[in-house]
Amino acid sequence: MMSLQERTFGITSPISLGQPKAIDLELSKKLEDAMKLYSVFESEENLNHRMDVLGKINILVKAWITGVALHKNMPEKAAANVGGKVCTFGSYRLGVHTKGADIDTLCIAPRHVERSDFFTSFYDLLKEQPEVKELRAVEEAYVPVIKMTFDGIELDMLFARLAYAQCPESLDVRDESILKNLDQKCVRSLNGSRVTDEILHLVPNVENFRMSLRAIKLWAKKRGIYSNALGFLGGVSWAMLVARVCQLYPNTAPAVLLQKFFLVYSKWDWPQPILLKQMSTDNKLGFPVWDPRINPSDRFHLMPIITPAYPQQNSTFNVTTSTRAIMIEEFKEGLDVTTVILEQLESWDRLFEPSNFFQRYRHYIVIIAKADNQEHHLEWVGLVESKIRLLVQNLERNPFIELAHVTPESFGPLNETEGKHVTKWFVGLVFKKIENANVDLTFDIQSFSDTIYRQAAMIKMLKEDMYLEVKHVKRFVILAVKLKKIFSVNMYFTVTFIHM
Repeated sequence: MMSLQERTFGITSPISLGQPKAIDLELSKKLEDAMKLYSVFESEENLNHRMDVLGKINILVKAWITGVALHKNMPEKAAANVGGKVCTFGSYRLGVHTKGADIDTLCIAPRHVERSDFFTSFYDLLKEQPEVKELRAVEEAYVPVIKMTFDGIELDMLFARLAYAQCPESLDVRDESILKNLDQKCVRSLNGSRVTDEILHLVPNVENFRMSLRAIKLWAKKRGIYSNALGFLGGVSWAMLVARVCQLYPNTAPAVLLQKFFLVYSKWDWPQPILLKQMSTDNKLGFPVWDPRINPSDRFHLMPIITPAYPQQNSTFNVTTSTRAIMIEEFKEGLDVTTVILEQLESWDRLFEPSNFFQRYRHYIVIIAKADNQEHHLEWVGLVESKIRLLVQNLERNPFIELAHVTPESFGPLNETEGKHVTKWFVGLVFKKIENANVDLTFDIQSFSDTIYRQAAMIKMLKEDMYLEVKHVKRFVILAVKLKKIFSVNMYFTVTFIHM
């Protein structure tokens, strides 16, 4: 059997096979200690509680699958052997979840169980469980999901129906053959587990990968660049970037891996794609895969990071010109900071300093989503947030705007006069240096608002109390509010013409 040293991880040979020095290990321990202050790690007690919850869910799922078999007149002996299982994916499966984070789960069932069964009889079974709170089904989503809190742990559960008569506990989701004869919703549901397991299989040292990924996720959140929906990167994309660096430096300690991470990606020739393994040219099952040679739309992706499991997809198709530029600048700054830390001139806290977003720009756009009750507000905020990147793209096309920077952090009401159910997002603007120009943002803002209302009406979500406002605000007003010098709702003023 091939040893770890003999095996090549990734699509190229490693850059370095060097072993860590004593100082590298010492700095890695200091990194771990520094992250403990940010609730990055869970206690043993909380970890055991998560395991208990997953065990109970697994028992429920297997009993339900057997019950469905009996209800559909399957012989009792056969029904007892149909199996079924619950898989985890995302940050929990990768081993990098933070304290209080939710768990992404996947219910895998044999062919006698329909998706409709999952959203009816299994949903009803969950309702009967005393541990289950905040249960809701989102059946019409792109990836249909049941959301719940089970004994204090938030769970998202997807469903996949395989074409097998039985689903044993030993079933390997990485096996491509399990995708045969599946519909697109099942393939998409399986994708999270398949990608997560493939990433873990493709890194040379899982523990070094996990420690490095924890640090990068914390850094990205602190720097305001952790959000797939808003055009930055989500968890799986950051995981793949870290995994690729681990492949290039397979024996390197986490402290040095961080510096190599920033070195590699500050100099990366985007849109050259990030690949953890070679893509197969043989597409026997015929599912759509990322391939700019065949798919013209794939040629316009700005920062492609390709999932390693078939059918391969670009996990960063939401990235815009502005968000890519912002991330590249953060990579460069991260390289400077980690270089100084490795020289022992700074502590790791320097890497995790928050972004200075509200001091960085002179002009901002504020997006305000309101509703009269919590249920409508949650729906409205979800839709508006999913479309904010369209506003960023509108602003990028404005000939006077050089950069539009949205921060993933959202804000609630300033005071009671604004109402209880209010959410705001801010977009920082950099204008091109043009003397005496009047910048008109009316069209950019109005087209964004029209898109939101039209989408809400089309999916029959729009309610009379759902309200959207998009305004311009200057930096000094935001700073005054942050210093608690202004408490009036009138801090916002509509300015669609900005004099340069």
